[in-house]
Amino acid sequence: MTELASIDIAALLPFILIGFAAQLVDGALGMAFGVICNTLLVAVMGVPPATASARIHVVEVFTTGVSGISHLLHRNIEWPLFWKLLLPGVVGGVLGAYVLTSLHADIVKPFVLGYLVLIGVWLLVRGLLYPPKFQKPTVIAPLGLVGGFLDAAGGGGWGPVVTSNLLVQGAEPRKVVGTVNSVEFFLTLAVSATFIWNIGFADVAGATLGLLIGGVLAAPLGAFMAKRFSPKLMLVLVGVVLILTSAFGLYRVLM
Repeated sequence: MTELASIDIAALLPFILIGFAAQLVDGALGMAFGVICNTLLVAVMGVPPATASARIHVVEVFTTGVSGISHLLHRNIEWPLFWKLLLPGVVGGVLGAYVLTSLHADIVKPFVLGYLVLIGVWLLVRGLLYPPKFQKPTVIAPLGLVGGFLDAAGGGGWGPVVTSNLLVQGAEPRKVVGTVNSVEFFLTLAVSATFIWNIGFADVAGATLGLLIGGVLAAPLGAFMAKRFSPKLMLVLVGVVLILTSAFGLYRVLM
């Protein structure tokens, strides 16, 4: 009870709002929780990249766990695809987390923000130029490795990178979303453990609670929005927000 009473709600409020906003978009689009959280934490609030990514992945352990169980119950998982993504994704995630925590924050930040600008551009282009046709997917394991690495190094990107590329290659959308989300649970679990091992739990705990509260509160509303708003429009909006916030953060770092 003493530990709960000592929690500073005012200090947690910005992180609650960030988690709420990110989950609101993620619930409507099925991606971008990590990217949006990382953009706001790094570019706007000045949180070190490794700490920001660690906080996000700890929260995603819970959100992706619930999502994975849900997809399992709805039979949205394609198991051959699941196993082909699992090991490369986890290996890439652990490697990305290790690289990020091994470098000084001032060195990493420009590269992370530059990556987030590119992700924002991709989301904007995806929203404006919706892929008209799908082809049979052939590249899976390398995609999982790259997606896992970028997810850990950038604080987000597994969903946008892996899901989009699999859809462009031709996999069934329902199976892609269910499988990628289910693999993401194991990815975030491995990445969170790596971050905590390298930077300690104390640097992760406080703000993580705020992100978790905001994310849980926004989840039902995000699902409601998914039925009311066009995913194409939401992708455009997310792309614009990511480009503006990341570019502003990059400008502040470089100038």
